Amino acid sequence: MGHVVAKIVPFRAFRPPASLVSRVAAPPYDVVTTKEARRLAAGNPDSFLHISRPEIDLPEGTDEHADAVYARGVENLESMVSRGTLCQDGEPRLYVYAQQMGSHHQTGLVCCAAVRDYMQNVIKKHEKTRQDKEDDRTRHIDTLSAHDEPVFLTYRAVPIIDETISRITATTPEYDFTTDDDIRHLLWLTSREETDQLVELFAGVDTLFVADGHHRSASAARVHSLRAHQPGEHDAFLVVLFPHDQMQILAYNRVVRDTQRRAPVELLSALRERFDVTETSDPIPHRHGCFGLFLGERWYRLATDPDKFAQHDCVAGLDASICQDQILAPLFGIHDPRTDRNVDFVGGIRGPGALEQRVRENGWNLALHLFPTSIEQLMAVSEANCLMPPKSTWFEPKLRSGLFLHMF
Repeated sequence: MGHVVAKIVPFRAFRPPASLVSRVAAPPYDVVTTKEARRLAAGNPDSFLHISRPEIDLPEGTDEHADAVYARGVENLESMVSRGTLCQDGEPRLYVYAQQMGSHHQTGLVCCAAVRDYMQNVIKKHEKTRQDKEDDRTRHIDTLSAHDEPVFLTYRAVPIIDETISRITATTPEYDFTTDDDIRHLLWLTSREETDQLVELFAGVDTLFVADGHHRSASAARVHSLRAHQPGEHDAFLVVLFPHDQMQILAYNRVVRDTQRRAPVELLSALRERFDVTETSDPIPHRHGCFGLFLGERWYRLATDPDKFAQHDCVAGLDASICQDQILAPLFGIHDPRTDRNVDFVGGIRGPGALEQRVRENGWNLALHLFPTSIEQLMAVSEANCLMPPKSTWFEPKLRSGLFLHMF
């Protein structure tokens, strides 16, 4: 087999008119609970949450995986299309999607990626999927006959691609709105000439990396397999491609329950056998191999040399791995953080205050503030065909759902 490069596919997006986009746009399905989704969509029949979290339109207490939930998602999608809340573009094209979060700006290309590239590892992964979540998204996508939320991909930045996209963003956007979390979202439609040019440029990109959306991409591949002998564009799935040097990864923190109910002085003594431990007024670690520890109403700094762990492989030197291998497993008996109820995860966007609150109000014994994984570490792990520990990366800003979807 010859050298394989990434393939990007223009498509005819279903998307809202500019006058409705701020009503339609919603957070991704997996960053809000059903209760939060109900509140966010209350009084707004145009919210995309009616498609991505359709259980909000059924009685409280309805099982999220009940047949009626998936059926309601289809009804809501068909209703939005029939009402003109979502309209299909007349020809296949690409779209440029920019986000501004404070001083951080990132601009990506909206397109479809080939399922073949996912299966042949041209699109590289770094996370193991959970069967229950993959099953849910597979059924959701298959029932909708649509990829309703994009997979977040990254690639090594290419100057000429940056320049081409910059020329597009110098024009007037189709969408320009700011959400309640003060993130600005902008969308441009590419011309036929720009579309052809970008497809040609990406033919020189030989590797794409899943940043966020492992379950959606795995589910898209499963749906394609299920429909292998049926017509339709299920051989491609919805993605947004961002250059690696525009990525912002925040910490993914942990709260821990100590089943042995040890006193803080005892836990600190155990930690000192593995780390340099000092009390601090600054909970945020400022380098790899350092952790903020909230214990007994005080913050401490745990420090070690990550290089001594990285000698084994590229995964062992990750801060999430050090946390797991040197703290959670040996000191708290937490060997499978995917399923152990004595650990929970808190996105870094919520800040140290949220960690303190979880410990004070929710019965956790301590919190760990990690240093963020770098995009270079993510790509190194992916290219080595290795997997990171669960909850190693928290990307911000999140892609807004409802701006575009791919029906097949």
